[in-house]
Amino acid sequence: MQGMISQYLCANFVMQFLLTTLNAKYIHMNLAVRLLYTLNKTDERLHWKEFTIKQPKDAIANECAAYDVVAFSCYIWNITQTLEVAQKIKAINPQTKILLGGPEVSYEWEEMIQHDCVDFIITGEGEIPFHEFLNTYPNVSSVPNLAWKKEGEVHYMERSAMYDMSNFIGVNPYMHDPAEDLYNKISYIETSRGCPYKCEFCLASLDNKVRYLPMKDIKDNLLYLMQNGRVIKFLDRTFNMKRDFSLEIFQFILDHHRPENVFQFEITADILHPDIIQFINEKVPKGLFRFEIGIQTVNQKVNLEVSRKQSFEKTKSIIAQVRDKVELHLDLIVGLPLEYYDDIKYSFEEVFKLFPPELQLGFLKFLKGTPMRYKTEQHGYKYDPAAPYQIIESKYLSKEELAKITLAEEALEIYWNKPRTINTLKYVTAYYSVFDFLLGLGTYFQQHSNFHQHELKDVYQLICDFAKEHYAADEVLLQLITIDYYLHHKIKPPGLFNKEVDASLKSKLIEANKLNHHKFRYVLLPVSFNWQEFVKYNHIIKDDAVLAIEFNGKDAPVVMNFQTITQ
Repeated sequence: MQGMISQYLCANFVMQFLLTTLNAKYIHMNLAVRLLYTLNKTDERLHWKEFTIKQPKDAIANECAAYDVVAFSCYIWNITQTLEVAQKIKAINPQTKILLGGPEVSYEWEEMIQHDCVDFIITGEGEIPFHEFLNTYPNVSSVPNLAWKKEGEVHYMERSAMYDMSNFIGVNPYMHDPAEDLYNKISYIETSRGCPYKCEFCLASLDNKVRYLPMKDIKDNLLYLMQNGRVIKFLDRTFNMKRDFSLEIFQFILDHHRPENVFQFEITADILHPDIIQFINEKVPKGLFRFEIGIQTVNQKVNLEVSRKQSFEKTKSIIAQVRDKVELHLDLIVGLPLEYYDDIKYSFEEVFKLFPPELQLGFLKFLKGTPMRYKTEQHGYKYDPAAPYQIIESKYLSKEELAKITLAEEALEIYWNKPRTINTLKYVTAYYSVFDFLLGLGTYFQQHSNFHQHELKDVYQLICDFAKEHYAADEVLLQLITIDYYLHHKIKPPGLFNKEVDASLKSKLIEANKLNHHKFRYVLLPVSFNWQEFVKYNHIIKDDAVLAIEFNGKDAPVVMNFQTITQ
């Protein structure tokens, strides 16, 4: 193999450079690799390609080993796999040099450069260092923010290399992708760099100088992605920091988007300007925008401890004002300093009451470079030394408590975020502790199945069995599980739980209400509460009735009516 590679390199003479990364999933696209390639595209020695962390590492290494220098873009989700691939590349062709860059190697790089498979590391923003590396290689001693090894000694040229955003004029990082590939992948766009906030658990807090790209180029690239792509995510840490900027981008999207486009923004909710709220409610079509809001905790004492400013009351108010138009993704972090188990439970239940379509219960990660990583002794933190550096325990949370929260998080993912039992969990929120319910359900699920290997019918069977065992006296709970089961299917599924009304009564009700049973399929369920009252107010009023659910085989089922049972 080495002989073949040597022949290949000798035949070509000119050194070859590869920009690459290992994405978490096939649908993801790495913006950094595309930017660096586009900025240096006149250099014919430079090539680019993406892989995924699930691809065979030997195959990746074989492909990369044909290059003189392979530059990897590194993050917490791919650093372990990247190093494995780098080792395999060296085994195939020891002459190939490995260059690492990205947030995962920009801090505490001294340990990373000691790996035998790593030759160079660029720290911080890569545009200037990578360009100079290309132009001067192999004489790299003048490249800013480059660490390298020479004769067993490590060298580092630290120098300011902040990139001038005006240099992005005319740069479209997606121009080298086949246009047809963009539609089925997630496109990423940045309009600014830096973050005005200083949250100590976040890497963005290390760059408080916010710089914006040229507006014309933002719009040109956004228009290109709208015309060719579908899901577009903005990478700005606080997109709504400037009122006029946000409104201008929003209006541009409204003027040019296609019906299938979806746009995701990371916003700080409690500073969302009233003019932006008004704009959203008056002009934005439902479902076009998706807001990711990092609540993290509702505990103000905890917020202050991590240098975070947030008003949960204002955040709740803003969410209430935009939720009918914008799809919401809310985040909580488990493990912040001063936050005990009961505090986390309280934060979770307060945020869950907002019923976001997606609620992420994440666990504190000690990212390289963040102040939180250097406060471990103060708070008694222990964390996994391997990426993603997740919390193991602290003064405030034991291993056992974290394990319990993990079980609740697994149930949250399976039953709420999918979504599979929305009505059931809304009801639980009104009448029980939803955290305790999810913890019990997650524990039961773990005992009787596997979180990552199960069938859809198991999901419903397990929550039904759990409810019968632990909430046997609550007939409404079992009825709502049944309703959620049917509402999750587009085609009428086999009955698993509460039986339908008997055949003769079903026929009478279908005839009396003129339901088209020749065209559609129906489930008629006996229920003991008023469905309309529950849907509107999340409140139970006793009422013996029948709920009719219509299936057309293509769309989500429809709840037709709520009828009094008459024999």
